[in-house]
Amino acid sequence: MKKLYALLVFGFILASCGGDDNGFAGMTDDTPPFTEDVLTPANARSYMADPNATDETVALFYNLWKLQQTKYLVGQQDAFESFYGSGPESDMKSATGSDPGLLGSDFMFITDDQNTGEDWNWFHEQEIIITDDVKEAYGKGMVNMFTWHLREPYEGASFYTHDMTDFQKQNAFASILPGGENHEYYKAKLDKVADVLNNLKDNNNKLIPVIFRPFHEFDGSWFWWGAQWCTPAQFKQAWQFTVQYLRDTKNVHNVLYSYAPDNSYTTANQYLERYPGDGYIDVLGMDNYGDLAMGVDNGVAIANNKLVMLSNLAQEKVKVAALTETGWSVSPGVPVIPGWFGTDVYNVMTQNNVKLAFVMFWGNSQTFYFVPPAGQTNTQDFVDFANKPESVLQENMPDMYVMPAQ
Repeated sequence: MKKLYALLVFGFILASCGGDDNGFAGMTDDTPPFTEDVLTPANARSYMADPNATDETVALFYNLWKLQQTKYLVGQQDAFESFYGSGPESDMKSATGSDPGLLGSDFMFITDDQNTGEDWNWFHEQEIIITDDVKEAYGKGMVNMFTWHLREPYEGASFYTHDMTDFQKQNAFASILPGGENHEYYKAKLDKVADVLNNLKDNNNKLIPVIFRPFHEFDGSWFWWGAQWCTPAQFKQAWQFTVQYLRDTKNVHNVLYSYAPDNSYTTANQYLERYPGDGYIDVLGMDNYGDLAMGVDNGVAIANNKLVMLSNLAQEKVKVAALTETGWSVSPGVPVIPGWFGTDVYNVMTQNNVKLAFVMFWGNSQTFYFVPPAGQTNTQDFVDFANKPESVLQENMPDMYVMPAQ
């Protein structure tokens, strides 16, 4: 059952390789020089999308901000369930001796129309697996992040536009907005998300903080929430409604909200075109597979330049910054890229004073891998990356959920 989950989840990645304060918060001649001390335990809530967040969630925001000044978490999607190796430990652990510092999960199966909530239901089984993994990761001191491959609202069949009719592509996004024909459907999906988040608790009955990354890669056209299928105003409205509904109506207070386009943006103005406002965002992210693919001229420099823009913007807005998704898929027909981890990704993450809190590698399956388990030709390359002084895995995690003494 877990292997089927892995094959379904990790198939998506093949297709994606290819408001309030919407302006750039630029420095002026009268602005004091930036310092990381602008964020303190006392004022952290004032920079967050949810000022009423749980103490542990506020601590996570603060500690991610502090971490990104000098280090970054190394994460992987579905690391506990999807293996190129034999399992049951994560492939990252089989290579390095440590689980990731960040676990990626997905609300896709949880919010599927076919999830009846009954014990025998396959989708409900996946819900239990996913939430148990989140709890296990939290118990190990790791950070959790959810993405959401939300299926289109007309038939609930796919999130890819190549599977949709022209009518569905042109109307799906607008239909979930307030007043739209599928708005109540979307609210029902958010109700399910809220139910899960409000019941993610540790052994002491405390809520587990998570990063939530909805509507990701929205600058592309492969998902029905992509830029081709909605206007910037519509995207901002949907995002703001989503945060307000979860935070204010459903009383979800254990979430950091992550804005995460793909890699098409090179300037702050482009990046902020669909930005819903500082009051709705905690994490400024970017997904990037394409610049780091085999054969891309100057791809490392191009990717690093984009992250310089992102990092500077996050520092000025006092937000967390991250490379929210990346990877190079290795399979019997696709070779490794020599030095991809220890040289390419490391340079992308660190050159030109980039400050990022984490990098998320996509998940493995039985037929391909993004993070090599033990025994692969590029395992040592990944180990070299994991052993960099800036890299943080589970075994050397600081306490992310306790605020330092003031």
